[in-house]
Amino acid sequence: MPIAPTQEIVSRAFDQGYGVAAINVVNDLSMAAVLAAAEELAAPLIVQTSVKTVRSIGAEVLYAMWRAMAAQVAVPVALHLDHCPDRAVITTCLRLGWNSVLFDGSKLSVEENQRQCREVVEEARPYGALVEGEIEPFARIEDMGEAGITPPELSLAAAVDFIRDTGVDVFAPAIGNAHGMYRATPTLDNQRVTDIVAATGIPVALHGGTGMSAEQFSDLISRGCAKVNISTALKIALMSAGQAFMNDHPGAFDPPSQFAVQHAAVKEMAANHIRMFGSEGQAGRAS
Repeated sequence: MPIAPTQEIVSRAFDQGYGVAAINVVNDLSMAAVLAAAEELAAPLIVQTSVKTVRSIGAEVLYAMWRAMAAQVAVPVALHLDHCPDRAVITTCLRLGWNSVLFDGSKLSVEENQRQCREVVEEARPYGALVEGEIEPFARIEDMGEAGITPPELSLAAAVDFIRDTGVDVFAPAIGNAHGMYRATPTLDNQRVTDIVAATGIPVALHGGTGMSAEQFSDLISRGCAKVNISTALKIALMSAGQAFMNDHPGAFDPPSQFAVQHAAVKEMAANHIRMFGSEGQAGRAS
């Protein structure tokens, strides 16, 4: 069975110095496309689902779709619940078989976030599921002014205390990254990744990857960003390909043909990121 614990996939990447693409999918087409890219490039992959996607498709249906598609690939893959502040959704996903979850308590006080994240870790352990945590909210590009991204950063000591107290397996720090498409190449606090990894020994998750340069990815992965999130790039590839198809074929209402074009676009996007992260071929190498 190709489905593997997220911990196993991320730990191997962390130990061997490459990044695993963690790509948010929105439907069956996009899930099939990113899995196809991973298999073609012999790369491990984390398929991510947002709370919105879980609710729109239904957790049971989404998980059944995942199981069926993952069974067709021969590379290690895992299913992750991204940015979830809703404890009930986390419980449902863990019960059904998600391999990992991100408890997003960034809108809570640090103390309450820490308390609830500790509970999520305790809940996840019997399932063998990885837990990712964060304490600083990630900005969205569309909400930022022209001055750029200046997210609040807690001290290194606060981040280390959070990690040690909660027992999270992966930590997602704010380093000047944001969700959405950057207007310009972002300026990032790469040293913060180094400091967190050195102090805790756990992998870091890089959020807001869409639009970062290959050089930025390479440097951050070398510092310990073993999980690299991509979401906006998939949405752009999926929707742009659909729009282009309709523009090129006015009046041709042929869903299968349009879906094939969109599948190819999403697959190409996923493959490009897998190559940038250095995970191509890693599924076929010995640990």
